[in-house]
Amino acid sequence: MSVVSHLLNTTVPVWREVTTDDGGGGQETAWQQVGAPRARKSQPRARERETADQAAAQLDEIWYFDPGTDVRRGDELRPPGRTLRVTAVFEPSEPGTYLRADCTMRQQLDGT
Repeated sequence: MSVVSHLLNTTVPVWREVTTDDGGGGQETAWQQVGAPRARKSQPRARERETADQAAAQLDEIWYFDPGTDVRRGDELRPPGRTLRVTAVFEPSEPGTYLRADCTMRQQLDGT
């Protein structure tokens, strides 16, 4: 059991872009769910929330996982109602403590 296991209070679907042969000499790329590990979303500080509100901007999110969880840069986390692109994955200076994923909101295209 890791140091943070008891703090991981939700699960979050992890999606990854996967390329496969199309059978005709080409390739197809599609998003596939590769897991739904236990996680915890970090809450932004008051100053971060205020700055984002004033700029009418979407706040980036930080998610924490057990060490060794298969979350990679370029993956998507898809909690209900949002799609987040993983921009970086870090382990702390003390190995085996936790895995941190920095994410940005992926804006949805409207059909207009």
